[in-house]
Amino acid sequence: MLTVNKLLPQGRGLARVLVQRAATVSLDWDVRQKSRFEATDSQGRTLGVFLPRGTVVRGGDVLVAEDGSFIAVQAAAQPVLQVRHCQAHGTPLDLMRAAYHLGNRHVPLEVRADVLQLEPDHVLAALLRAQHLIVNEAQAPFEPEAGAYAEGGHGHHDHGHHDHGHHDHGHHDHGHHDHGHHDHGHGHGHDH
Repeated sequence: MLTVNKLLPQGRGLARVLVQRAATVSLDWDVRQKSRFEATDSQGRTLGVFLPRGTVVRGGDVLVAEDGSFIAVQAAAQPVLQVRHCQAHGTPLDLMRAAYHLGNRHVPLEVRADVLQLEPDHVLAALLRAQHLIVNEAQAPFEPEAGAYAEGGHGHHDHGHHDHGHHDHGHHDHGHHDHGHHDHGHGHGHDH
């Protein structure tokens, strides 16, 4: 078994030719959100992947094995629900509203301009259809949003800055303010 304990988000820092020559491993979302798993790469090698807790592996990331070899990660096609707005009975706002409600339920969700993707769930499918959305089952790669507090919007990768499994949000501002919805108490009337 080949041990892998390093991840390069989107192959950052590597020449494209190195990534193109690398072995590949195709992983579904269930596996890619684990920090410890076994997989078999395109060269038939068994990989023992041991990444820092909380690491999420994305399609396009590159794993680095203990022997220095690279393994390019591909998001495997898997069963998903694809949700679109109904052109005849709705608007794109319906899709935005659905994304909001699914987010409130903490449903892993891939958001694209014209489609939402989520893991199959017959209860959610029925709720979405009741909102006049078109819901289809498909086989497709699944890359849900990383979440509001993910580092750089790309999941919790080890960037070499720290090697702990948590992130303290109490000591810095994430820019969550209310813009333009309050009165500062000073008038802007000008008599010219």
